[in-house]
Amino acid sequence: MSQHEHHIVPLNIYFRVFALLLIMTGLTVAVAFIDLGWANTPVALAIALFKATIVILFFMHVRYNTPVMWLFAAAGFFWLLILLVLTMQDYATRSWESPPPVEFLKNATVPF
Repeated sequence: MSQHEHHIVPLNIYFRVFALLLIMTGLTVAVAFIDLGWANTPVALAIALFKATIVILFFMHVRYNTPVMWLFAAAGFFWLLILLVLTMQDYATRSWESPPPVEFLKNATVPF
């Protein structure tokens, strides 16, 4: 494929991708009503990551692009993975600390 050629995606592929995204959105809503305990957030993030991958591959045409574009898309996903891991680490360790000392605020008098 030369640099100036464009890949034309058949319309039925777009409809299939759209249907898949609607199904995954329904799955996201269904999972939100199920109490999975600590796994609610990771399951929702996994579904969102899958939907983002589908959008990037088909609607942004990364699937039909050059290997350099695949490299940049993978680097973006790797960066997103780093941010999600750091966020989940923060979320998981919040209960490790003792609550902040705010007892003095309960007994404070308001001057006005």
